[in-house]
Amino acid sequence: MTILIDDAGYGDLLFGAVIGAYRPETKEFVYDVIDVKFFQKPFFKQQKYRGEARRIAKRLVNRLKPPEDEKIEICQGDILDQAAEALTQSLGEGRISRVKIEGRAQTLIEEAYLDEIRNLGYEPIHDRTEKWGKSFWHMFRWLQKNPKMVRYAKSGWPNLKRYKMFR
Repeated sequence: MTILIDDAGYGDLLFGAVIGAYRPETKEFVYDVIDVKFFQKPFFKQQKYRGEARRIAKRLVNRLKPPEDEKIEICQGDILDQAAEALTQSLGEGRISRVKIEGRAQTLIEEAYLDEIRNLGYEPIHDRTEKWGKSFWHMFRWLQKNPKMVRYAKSGWPNLKRYKMFR
């Protein structure tokens, strides 16, 4: 058996990020959310979201109760670097590998993120991962029309300072 760990929403403007774990053999899926505050001042500059990703990934693995011989494959994205290190330290080097997560695991984790942003009242564009720039500006315009929702924006990205709503 194998546990696959991936993230979704890290590079988007809205909401925090979802960290999910999926075991294909049993179809077990669990996820949790890195709160958007970790992508805002002052936490973003300190990269506190990485520690949150580590904490969540470890908790998700514990929830799935892996037997000692179960492998864990973790997305190669840098948001999960600390998670991979922590799981390697606690479970052993031979069990952890960094891979590109695809298929059902990626779909489930992506859908969890989309459900979370829909809960804000935002409807994402179709194929948003293939059209990241278009998706960013769609979210940006939605925030302009819904200024009370700026509190759900990842406002810590340095380039956003040039826009009035993020100052």
